[in-house]
Amino acid sequence: MTASPLDDFATVLQRCGIDLTALQGSDIAVRSPIDGTELARLAALPAAHMPAVIGRSDQAFRQWRLTPAPVRGELVRLWGEELRRAKADIGHVVSREVGKIVQEGLGEVQEAVDICEFALGLSRQLHGKTIVSERPGHRIMEQYHPLGPVAVITAFNFPSAVFAWNAAIALVCGNPVIFKPSEKAPLSGLATFKALERAIAQFTAPFGDRAPAGLAQIVLGGGDVAEALVDSPQIALVSATGSSRMGRAVGPRVAARFGKRILELGGNNAMIVTPAADLDMAVRAIVFSAVGTAGQRCTTLRRLIVHRDVKPALLDKLLKAYASLRIGDPLQPGTLVGPLIDEAAFNAMQHALAQARQQGGTVLAGGRRVLAEPFPQGFYVEPAIVDMPAQTAIVRQETFAPLLYVLSYEELEQAIAWNNDVPQGLSSCIFSNDLREVETFLSAAGSDCGMANVNIGPSGAEIGGAFGGEKETGGDRESGSDAWKQYMRRTTNTINYSRELPLAQGIRFG
Repeated sequence: MTASPLDDFATVLQRCGIDLTALQGSDIAVRSPIDGTELARLAALPAAHMPAVIGRSDQAFRQWRLTPAPVRGELVRLWGEELRRAKADIGHVVSREVGKIVQEGLGEVQEAVDICEFALGLSRQLHGKTIVSERPGHRIMEQYHPLGPVAVITAFNFPSAVFAWNAAIALVCGNPVIFKPSEKAPLSGLATFKALERAIAQFTAPFGDRAPAGLAQIVLGGGDVAEALVDSPQIALVSATGSSRMGRAVGPRVAARFGKRILELGGNNAMIVTPAADLDMAVRAIVFSAVGTAGQRCTTLRRLIVHRDVKPALLDKLLKAYASLRIGDPLQPGTLVGPLIDEAAFNAMQHALAQARQQGGTVLAGGRRVLAEPFPQGFYVEPAIVDMPAQTAIVRQETFAPLLYVLSYEELEQAIAWNNDVPQGLSSCIFSNDLREVETFLSAAGSDCGMANVNIGPSGAEIGGAFGGEKETGGDRESGSDAWKQYMRRTTNTINYSRELPLAQGIRFG
């Protein structure tokens, strides 16, 4: 069924399988950033209940790991079908709870569908290697086996897709999942999880086996619930998305118990625009990358590094594009920029603008709060462009808002150096039709980010490639390519099929 802005939100939640009465409590107040309306009050799971949750996941692992991977893929196929059927409703929940425009809400659910399709194919390709041995009558092989329970801790800005990225891959790799959504977006997480529950209810393996109890669980709560997952030795892998500050807390605690982790943290993403760029194409990419999701993507464009010869022409086009942006209720047709998630995000943006001015910057456009009268509890801002004299301290920080800093360069080496001279290393891009410039940017001496694009912005990654970055972004990968290997344990096997027992390295013993 198609959701519309006129639908009663409780009805949409019911169609998603969410029973607010059963979840009601006083611990988590869920508010829409659109107008501050309280959408729900939910009960948090007491941290004392987490050992039982984790124990159920551990028991489920003992059965699920023995289920053939292509059969596990069938469950994820069913999940993808459920997501596709509920796409409009889940997208509506995302837009209402997070403030994304309708197209972005739908796009996020489509991303979840896409990763299910990817994981289905992957379920028949969890391959190892055969390696030649130096010893006669021997061979070496590598296998990948299920790892164990996987905890998925998500941020507010992608409450559906990031869970699906992790859960779809974890499930086909033979692992149960425990999902802890952001307290700012639990309803979106619940809607996505309920689609998985419906798939589990339909799933029947060959010979009549069903999915084990505890295969997928969701826990609502705060930091104490997350800490229980992070600290438990029964959780084989913790996948956590959030700020670099969060990563500094999670990473060492998982490492202290020798667990595995996937950290997807901050991004301070840059675009280099050279004299050989198509400026009209660059402007379209800048606008989508810098203002989409109100600048609250980890891949949002935050730094624009432009050659001084094309800077005036580019800024002229960009300022005109910014002036035409429609800011408002994200559920209304034609809106391109919705609200910030809350007042704290607005205050952080204002602080960054003040710091930029103090450090020599000139605000060329935006930065002001708008629509305060119709939406006194909604924090809408004009996307800002700030011309900076250099890459100052504030430019090197990530501000989760539609705030774009502009720097001018003369030599490509300087532009690449600025691209790399930030603590974060998620995404980057160059706009140029000069082969030498492009290949330099992509080379070992070029961008140091996990993702480096050409003639496309830093955001809007497809699920087929591995997603992640370097430095304070975390250094890990999820989603496509061979990121699946992080959800499995590798074993090296040496098989002797001869009648002798030769030792490696030619050693003679006895």
